[in-house]
Amino acid sequence: MKSPMKTPLIFFALSLSLLAQDRPNIIWITSEDNSAHWIGCYGNKQSQTPNIDALAKEGSLFENAFSNAPVCAVARATILMGAYSPTMGTQHMRSRHAIPQTYLPNVEYLRAAGYHCTNNNKTDYNFKGNDNSYWDESSGKAHYKNRPDDKPFYAVFNITSSHESSLFDDKPAEPKRLKPEEIDLPPYLPDLPEIRKEMARYHDRITDMDAQVGKVLDELQKAGLADSTIVIYCSDHGGILPRGKRYLENTGVKVPFIVRVPKKFKNLSPFNAGGRVAEPISFVDISATLLSLAGIEKPAQMQGRPFLGPKRVEPAADEMEFLYADRFDELYGLRRGLTDGKWKYIRNFNPDFPTAPYSFYQFGQPGWRAFEKAWLDGKLTGIHKALWEAPGSSEQLYDLSADPWEINNLAGDPAHAEKLAALRDQLKATMKEAKDTGLVPEPLFAALGKPTIATYVQGNDFNYSKIADLAFTATEIDLKNLPLLKAAIASSDSTERYWGAVGFRLLGEKAAAEAVSLLPLLKDKHPGIRTAAAQALFAMGKKDIAAKALIADVTSEMDTSSLLNLLNTLRRLDLLDRLPKNWAKGKNMKADGQDYIQRFNQRTKE
Repeated sequence: MKSPMKTPLIFFALSLSLLAQDRPNIIWITSEDNSAHWIGCYGNKQSQTPNIDALAKEGSLFENAFSNAPVCAVARATILMGAYSPTMGTQHMRSRHAIPQTYLPNVEYLRAAGYHCTNNNKTDYNFKGNDNSYWDESSGKAHYKNRPDDKPFYAVFNITSSHESSLFDDKPAEPKRLKPEEIDLPPYLPDLPEIRKEMARYHDRITDMDAQVGKVLDELQKAGLADSTIVIYCSDHGGILPRGKRYLENTGVKVPFIVRVPKKFKNLSPFNAGGRVAEPISFVDISATLLSLAGIEKPAQMQGRPFLGPKRVEPAADEMEFLYADRFDELYGLRRGLTDGKWKYIRNFNPDFPTAPYSFYQFGQPGWRAFEKAWLDGKLTGIHKALWEAPGSSEQLYDLSADPWEINNLAGDPAHAEKLAALRDQLKATMKEAKDTGLVPEPLFAALGKPTIATYVQGNDFNYSKIADLAFTATEIDLKNLPLLKAAIASSDSTERYWGAVGFRLLGEKAAAEAVSLLPLLKDKHPGIRTAAAQALFAMGKKDIAAKALIADVTSEMDTSSLLNLLNTLRRLDLLDRLPKNWAKGKNMKADGQDYIQRFNQRTKE
């Protein structure tokens, strides 16, 4: 990636008025995997978070702050670049796809403007490049105290003690403060002993995390820098228990977000100390806001809204935050959402896929395993049972003011049809404006994404509006769309063929009479489309033909993303045990540098 440190472009953006006065230092403290509802000042009466609660009394608490993605690497790519991960092609977990050189990290703009930038210590930015290279210092010892005396600083402190792995089997611990039977159990979770114990244990992790936040704040105070430093605290996304991390419900994306602006720089914030801010914000806004606080104009490629500083932009009347969830580790999926904190709309582009699990990783937690066992044993009902099964419908709509835990899906309620249609249209318009690369399946990235998938999708040869309309139509699951789907699978455009096959898959046996039209796609040049066609045929009742094609294709030459997608499909169709014994011999088992295929094989055999 070309570094702007060697070019003058940033200096043109620096505000002359701010050069004439002191610029604020900025500290950003981030904790891992804790959604807003775990924090005391966000209403959790069982929580003990005195340091964060005190920070909220001194600063501004944002009531509707969202991580655009419910997983770390995708969220961090959004934060660092100030652009939606699906716009850049960084939406798949730890994919490391290349992105256009026009995207530059916020750190480079700050460094060029004279800031000393340190990162302690997580990177995980999810695009091709050297994550540590953007910083003046990036390590477990990185600290603003190492800066030259005359420089303002931007310092990141990442706290990992609240990560989901803190509840894994290799970190056994009994709850210290709360007894499992005392836990206030939210209604989206089943009442299982393991779940209650996990919640009690996680309260301890949250208290530990809060103490670490306090340590950073105390250090700043003792250094005599609190009066010249803006402090930002947030988590990197939601979590940690089932239907948290990796889910677009608020338990996965609503984050604590607090900003303390010292009196010296009170002109940089329109909000009162100790106040609560209702306007919605999301991680895509962070880069633009950091630059604004430093007096730097937002570059054109940044999609966020600066909500603090001299460049602040007021929220639009219909301001909604864009949410996205794609492949997490070994398992594929595609969901998009919008929320303003009052309403939530989610579009599931694979409504025939189970909604759990979205990753195998979380099964390191006893609570997740107990939840799955209860489902397998037939002991769950209602929303607890539904989490493990395909929703069948593509849409979810929640009135968050009446239903904060997102239990009652209003998408099928005629009384909310107008709201549903409006948010559906707004999501489609948002995806079109963002040029969301998620509408191109990752198995096509290798063939189409040259030099990058973002370049391809934003190019003149890609009819984005047509593809988006087709993806929404395909997931309507309506027989009236058959003529359009038939035209799509015969298209010369590979993405159109893919969505046509998805539409047939979702119609299933209702479209069985048209199965013959899909047969040519079993020989498509793209393995991802061959897989999509075979899966559609399987759903349409042609199971033998489909199974034979899928199993035979495992021995074909294909990129690792296509192979991982094919294995996902075989798993969903319960065909993995029919694979030849030596099918993996000689194959590259690492997808984009990650051992996801090896892990998939291991976990499906457990």
